[in-house]
Parts: sequence; C-alpha cells; structure tokens
Amino acid sequence: MTNASKIALLKEMLDSAEANIRSAKQLLGEVANISGKNQYATMAAKMGTMSEDEEKQVIEGVFDGQNMIGPDKKMYSVPANYASKSKLIPGDVLKLTILDDGSFVYKQIGPVERKRIVGTLTYDNGQYRVLAISKAYKVLLASVTYFKAEVGDRVTLIVPELEDSEWGAIENVLPKNAGDELSLDDLNI
Repeated sequence: MTNASKIALLKEMLDSAEANIRSAKQLLGEVANISGKNQYATMAAKMGTMSEDEEKQVIEGVFDGQNMIGPDKKMYSVPANYASKSKLIPGDVLKLTILDDGSFVYKQIGPVERKRIVGTLTYDNGQYRVLAISKAYKVLLASVTYFKAEVGDRVTLIVPELEDSEWGAIENVLPKNAGDELSLDDLNI
C-alpha cells in the first residue's frame, strides 16, 4: 500500500469517526433535551456583562447562529448581513452597544476556534444548508445571496472547531470544477 493510499484511508477513517461522534452527540442532546441555544444561553449567562450610562447600554453575549443571547438569556436580533459578512459562527462573543437613539451596534470581540470544511449547498423546507461530512449545516440566506451561490455549488464553510453546531458561515464559493482539483493541502488536512 502506497503512502498516498494510506493517507486516503486514514482520512476516510477519521471522517467516519467524526461523523459517528457528531451523531452520538446529537442523539445525546435529543435524549437529554439539550439544545444548542441552551448551551449558548449558559455561556452568555456566565459572561454577566451588562452596563448602562446616559448615552448607551453595553451588553456582551454569545452568537447562536442567528441571534445574540445576552447574559439575561434575552435574544437580540443580529442583522443577517452583518453576521454573514463578518462570518459569525455559533459561540462567537459579541458586544452590543445600544445608543440613546435606539441604534444597535454590534462588534465581534471573541471569535470561537474555527475549522473549514467543504460541502455542497442545498435548499430544503425553506432553509439553505451545506451538506458536509455527513451533516447538513444551516446557513444564512444573506450569505447565499452575498456570494451569489446556487444550489449544487461547492462552498467552503466555517464551523466551530470544538463544538457541534447546526449553523455554519459560508466563506467562499468554489469554482465549478474545483472538486476535481482539490488536494489534501487545499482542505487544510
């Protein structure tokens, strides 16, 4: 067996093991009635940062894929355009400044560890998803339109490195024939 064959076999074995671990975590979460939103609410509650003065209110929280969850477990709407252009993923820490005129200003202050994976864009039941490594990750419509992606396109997706997530952020749309030209080096493996 050549070194290239051994590497390909090892990669396949690791991908299979990762998929099994993800499936086991998802099943455990369903059985224990634990959701990702509860996980992010717990993280946000530990932050406990909220301040207020006459001109502004500052709240730190955790991004859950669509919204920021504050330390009070309140959900704050994050503009989809900001989330997609900033490539926010679940677990990222945000600071929200609410100005006296009611404006919301978000800033990413604590990005979570990330990894990149390659998958195929799909659309099902009103939701865009990227199928990658035996899982379907939800992606924001704003990301799909920003990158002018189409169903069937291969995309690079950013997901949390250590946590299992329902959501990912599109980083790039790969050229149409890129699948044939990708090597292990291109996939950061």
